[in-house]
Amino acid sequence: MTGNQFPNNIAIAGVYEHESRFSPDKTEFQIMAECAKGALDDSGLTLADVDGLFGASMTMGMMGIVDLAEYLNIRPTHIDGSNIGGSSFVSHVSHAAAAINAGLCDVALVLYGSTAASNAMAIGTGGSSGSRNPETAFTVPYGMTTVGSYAMYANLHMDKYGTTSEQLAEIAVTMRHHASLNPLAKMRSPITVDDVLSSRLISSPLHLLDCCIISDGGGAVIVTSLERARDLRSKPIQILGCGEAVQHQGVGDTDLLTIAAKQSGNQAFTMAGLSRADIDLAMIYDSFTITVLATLENLGFCKAGEGGNFVTDGNIGLNGTLPVNPDGGGLSSNHPGMRGIFLVIEAVKQLRGECGDRQLSNPETALAHGTGGTIGDKHSGATLILGVTQ
Repeated sequence: MTGNQFPNNIAIAGVYEHESRFSPDKTEFQIMAECAKGALDDSGLTLADVDGLFGASMTMGMMGIVDLAEYLNIRPTHIDGSNIGGSSFVSHVSHAAAAINAGLCDVALVLYGSTAASNAMAIGTGGSSGSRNPETAFTVPYGMTTVGSYAMYANLHMDKYGTTSEQLAEIAVTMRHHASLNPLAKMRSPITVDDVLSSRLISSPLHLLDCCIISDGGGAVIVTSLERARDLRSKPIQILGCGEAVQHQGVGDTDLLTIAAKQSGNQAFTMAGLSRADIDLAMIYDSFTITVLATLENLGFCKAGEGGNFVTDGNIGLNGTLPVNPDGGGLSSNHPGMRGIFLVIEAVKQLRGECGDRQLSNPETALAHGTGGTIGDKHSGATLILGVTQ
């Protein structure tokens, strides 16, 4: 995998999403093990076939990936426990593709598990970590929160482009409609724009329903060669392109509205040899409604400042020009702290035509983009483009 070339010989052969949204009787590793079994059953492989292990979690420390290998009782030839927040698992899929092409492993298992809800984790409310930007000296002592940072981004976007709270609310309403068609979604009751605007303010201008839910959950993805995947149980989905990036304030960088998705998205589209118009659905990390709008703009699906109109014109609904998060996303389906793996799982299921009432009509390509950290400050972005096999 070098330059702008991406060999189309790698595929996702199995996926599994844990059905529970609240599992107080389980540990993270238990959830991961159950997800591993589900994805392996989906592919027709066994744990003995796995020689590459990728994973991260809200609590896994320096030796966490080794502990996970011990828990699963496997000795992989390649391991990757890199953690770049919510985008980790999107990047793990591309790392697995690179490892397979390099001959480091043949069958990669990507895992995530979390008990964020049952452990009552107050995700997004803690103080921020240090930064080289001297201005943070005035905010860090007072505990700048994740939601506060996203709210500041939203305010800046509104001031510069005239984006409104009503437009952000449309995103939450659309995600909830999608979730109403997903039997696994945690929040399935329909909501309106007025419901969003009348929900309590968390950090102005973001209301409660502009913020993702907190749940338990987990998932697994199996990556292997396309040649091998063609002989397995489920329809293989090709990896067409990928990209990773980081964005930070650096030294004197004040372009706060440009996020990592711009860099990682351009790289993924170049690798895939596709245009934005070629994408049939997008799985976008939706920690907050503003995250979706910012990501759509930076990925190039609409111009900077036009995201508000884009999401209110029906474009991101199931019958729109770019359906976004048909599963209901982190705003309504599940968000166990780090959500990137579910972006890949839903994209694969949609491309395989397995999503029931929320199934799109014959999608052939899908984009998954994960965000980790805080937009407007320092964060990671990982973009993956997938396609049905020919």
